[in-house]
Amino acid sequence: MRICAPLVVRCPDQVVSDGSVRLVSSFLKPDAADLTLENAVVMPPFINSHDHLVGNWYPRSGENRPYVNSHIWVEDMKKSASYRERNKVWINDGSFRLHKGNARLIVALGVYKNVFSGVGVVQDHAPNQDDSYYQGWPIRILQEYRQAHSVTLNNWWGGGSLEDEMDNTDGNMPFITHLGEGTDEVTRGEFEELASMGLLRANTVIVHGVALTDSELARVAEAGATVCWCPASNEYLLGRHLDVAACRRHGVNIVLGTDSTQSGSANLFSELREAHKHEPEVPAAELFAMISVNARRAMFLDDLHGALKPETPHLLALRRRHEDPFENLLHVGMEDVLLHVYAGRPVYGLARYLDRFAIDAADYGFFSLNGEERFVAGHPAQTMQTIDSLLGYHKTFPFLPF
Repeated sequence: MRICAPLVVRCPDQVVSDGSVRLVSSFLKPDAADLTLENAVVMPPFINSHDHLVGNWYPRSGENRPYVNSHIWVEDMKKSASYRERNKVWINDGSFRLHKGNARLIVALGVYKNVFSGVGVVQDHAPNQDDSYYQGWPIRILQEYRQAHSVTLNNWWGGGSLEDEMDNTDGNMPFITHLGEGTDEVTRGEFEELASMGLLRANTVIVHGVALTDSELARVAEAGATVCWCPASNEYLLGRHLDVAACRRHGVNIVLGTDSTQSGSANLFSELREAHKHEPEVPAAELFAMISVNARRAMFLDDLHGALKPETPHLLALRRRHEDPFENLLHVGMEDVLLHVYAGRPVYGLARYLDRFAIDAADYGFFSLNGEERFVAGHPAQTMQTIDSLLGYHKTFPFLPF
């Protein structure tokens, strides 16, 4: 099936007017007619380079802001009303085995936060889980990575030593760690410690990096490493931000992450607006690169991610609310996703487009949003009903459309 639109974004530096792509999908009916989308922008689904899926509860935690480092906030968070409320659904016993018990209910909230904001791949920063954890979702939770919580706290939540985790990447997958998430002496010293351990490499993904100096960011660029910028979380917890200007000046590979809603934004659409608010001189096309080609490089994804090939199994169609396709990202929300397809499967969008796909309606949920009938792969509304029954009342989340 060919999908046509007034604007087709193949990558950050290639936009085609009145363009088209051919959707490759085993879900398509043999006689599926081509689809022409009016007033739409078609682009690759986004890549969210930093989330904690099991941390997507609401409202945010942290009554003693600003913090000089996030390690202090972690302890505050555990005392917060929001965290205690989440404990009514699932209590972390310290093992971080997220495929067990009710953890999957909370993880589902995080997954659907990403689904509804056009994300096709999300990096869930947690200890590596059993294979079953990554299966059965409508989008991809990145499984091929190794990690550390941080240099200061090491892998308190599970996993090997930082050196062993890096060795286990064989240089072929990302090594991801929080680093420099603060403004104090502790967080300012983390970069040098990381470097002295031999962990500043081309596959290193530094999450936050607020404490990093100009010269340290130059070394990040020289190593070919990546920094993941989480502006909403940094503003909320620290009142300070990554030196994006220095990153750009030195050519650092910058990617964007939402973090969890315990400290970050509601979803990736909100995160893009937050990034623009704090760094308005960064072109919107560059922000798009942070959730597409830059993230593809950082996460070691294949070239079907982060860009639109003439034939593709992944695509995202958004309502056009701005003439420029990249500025458009700053003006849309989950109500503006017309069609989101990942791995050939329709995962979210307007219900009227499902007639081209040979799907079982029982595998989908249907609802109305702003007067439009919509579909979503899976049953997040049922997940919410289960959560409500455990809480004993109805809970709303800003990243869900119901």
